[in-house]
Amino acid sequence: MRHVHFPAQRVAAEDAGADGPEVAPARRLGDKARWYLPAAVTADFAGAAVPVGLVFGAAQQARPAYCALGAALAWTGVQALRRRYAARVLGESRGVLPVLHDWLILIGVLAVIRVLTGESTPRLAALGALLPALLITVARHKLTYRHLSAARREAQAVSRVLVVGEPESAEHVIAHLAARTDHPYVVVGVVPVGDGALSGGIPVAARLDAAVPEAVNGDSAAVLGAVRSHHADLVLVAPGARIAGERLRRMGWALHDEGLEMAVFPGLVEISVKRLETLSAGGLAVLRIAPPVRRGVQTVLKSALDRTGAALGLLLLSPLFLGLVLAIRLGSRGPAFYSQRRVGRGGTPFVMWKFRTMVEDADHLKAELAGSNENDGLMFKMRRDPRVTRVGRLLRRTSLDELPQLVNVLTGSMSLVGPRPPLPEEVAEYDEVELRRLTVRPGMTGLWQISGRSDLSWDETIQLDLQYVDNWSFTSDVDVMGRTLRAVVDGRGAY
Repeated sequence: MRHVHFPAQRVAAEDAGADGPEVAPARRLGDKARWYLPAAVTADFAGAAVPVGLVFGAAQQARPAYCALGAALAWTGVQALRRRYAARVLGESRGVLPVLHDWLILIGVLAVIRVLTGESTPRLAALGALLPALLITVARHKLTYRHLSAARREAQAVSRVLVVGEPESAEHVIAHLAARTDHPYVVVGVVPVGDGALSGGIPVAARLDAAVPEAVNGDSAAVLGAVRSHHADLVLVAPGARIAGERLRRMGWALHDEGLEMAVFPGLVEISVKRLETLSAGGLAVLRIAPPVRRGVQTVLKSALDRTGAALGLLLLSPLFLGLVLAIRLGSRGPAFYSQRRVGRGGTPFVMWKFRTMVEDADHLKAELAGSNENDGLMFKMRRDPRVTRVGRLLRRTSLDELPQLVNVLTGSMSLVGPRPPLPEEVAEYDEVELRRLTVRPGMTGLWQISGRSDLSWDETIQLDLQYVDNWSFTSDVDVMGRTLRAVVDGRGAY
């Protein structure tokens, strides 16, 4: 597979080495905006208390104020017990489903209290009164996540990380973390094992001997000194032949005795934490990786969602289809629909449908424009493609040209969510890694659409598709569909 190259988007907060001048450290992970916790508790408390008080008062319940107070305490209590107010959790992206899980627990708790107290408000009214608590908490998560993401793009509210490992492994970890800002880690120093050179520009805080020393306390002293000089919050170890086993164990002892955290990078990338499980076998800590979902209840739910969603979409959008057909036919010569041969799951070809956005003989003109391709891989993309009609530009900008693919979803050749359906000539150039994206049905939308669409490089597109293939779940599909609405409104990368 072609290697993915990202520009470094976030670097160390300072470039001073171990012997350089000390500077004030950046805001740490524990130093998120101070308003996160009070805002979270206040929003959750009020989001439960106010609606319950109003609804129970309108229903002439005997003690609406007490019911409102009880619901608010129960809602904040459930979240506190599930550690939703912990510093590490506040502001982090958790999606809608964990909040829904908490809310269902709240319903169960209040149902028990209702039976014990003999409260008599109609069940549907009581349930409706609790719904705003769910919606307000979800909105609160979204707002704090946006604020935290913006802060991390400026290297604030981060955890300062010292990377320890053999030079090649350490540089791999550093480059991967520097390429993205959707995590709390910023590397401030590196402790290489051995004399190998590093080219990433991160300060070398200390060096450990390549050979395992008889007195491994020397390792601990060097690492602890590097932690202090670079104000690190976390030591991230990239294990290798020269740093493992007893050497790694004793380093962990020294760090933990000083109240410092240590994390170990297992060498895995783009593997969802939902697929990971820690086990113990004969005193060994083992990390089990569950296989990607290929069968079972989730695949049944995905198929049901696809067919039901496609059928409802075609039914509800039929008036819009008629209007678009008229606009396309009046705007340029040719049919309103465009069909193209694509490759689906398992390499099976199928005919994909779209609204026509180009002139009638666009396919024949593609060869003449080959030199103007703005994509760095196998896809052909032009920001100002002369073949696109005036109506077609609007359809592409709003993604309305993709709606006829609901027919493909209904017939089973596509899914609502999945990788981009490739052309046969693209598949002919695939290597064995790229062919892996054909192990699931292609989708109308996917990670590629909510991450930049045509603005993505070829390697970035492939990486996102493979990430979906290996880690998809029914709940992640629902999340992608929700985020697609925002991407369509934004229109970034649609041309």
